[in-house]
Amino acid sequence: MADIRRTIIAAVARNGTIGRDGDMPWRLSSDLKRFKALTLGKPVVMGRKTYDSIGKPLPGRPNVVISRQAAIDHPDVSMAHSLPEAMDAAERLARETAGDEICIIGGGQIYAQAINLADRLCITHVEADLEGDAAFPAIDPAVWQAAETIVVPSGEKDSYPTRYVVYERRHA
Repeated sequence: MADIRRTIIAAVARNGTIGRDGDMPWRLSSDLKRFKALTLGKPVVMGRKTYDSIGKPLPGRPNVVISRQAAIDHPDVSMAHSLPEAMDAAERLARETAGDEICIIGGGQIYAQAINLADRLCITHVEADLEGDAAFPAIDPAVWQAAETIVVPSGEKDSYPTRYVVYERRHA
C-alpha cells in the first residue's frame, strides 16, 4: 500500500507568529478557502488548544485531537495522548477512506514536534510582523525546498497580503 503523505498546513507571520490568545491575529478569507480545499476529506491532526479555538470538529474531515488529559466526547473526534499516537490514528483513518494524506493543522507545540515527521509544508506566509504567543518552527532551507510559490494580494476580506508556498522535504 502506498505511503501516506504527512503535510503541515499553517499560516505564519514574517516573525514566526501563528497565534495570539487562542486565535489567529489576522483575518484571511482567501486562505481559509484554500485550507478547506486542502484538508477536505483528509484526517486532520491538531492539539487540544487548536481544537478549542475552532470550537467544534471540522466538518467533512476525520478530526484527531491530541490532549494529555482532557477527553472530547464527540463522534467526529478521535482522541490521542501524543503526536505518534495521533499520527497512527490519522494514518488508520486515511487508509479506511483510501486517502493518501494526513494534514497537521496546529498549533505551535504540535508543529514543533511534527516538522521532523512531515513530507510537505503548505505555508501561507502572512506579509506582516505580528505580536503573538504561539510560533511556527523555523523552516530550514537545508531540509525544505520551495516547490511552488503563489503571491496573493489581500482581498477585501483579508487583513494582509500573503505568499503561499509549498515546501517539499529535500532527500539526502
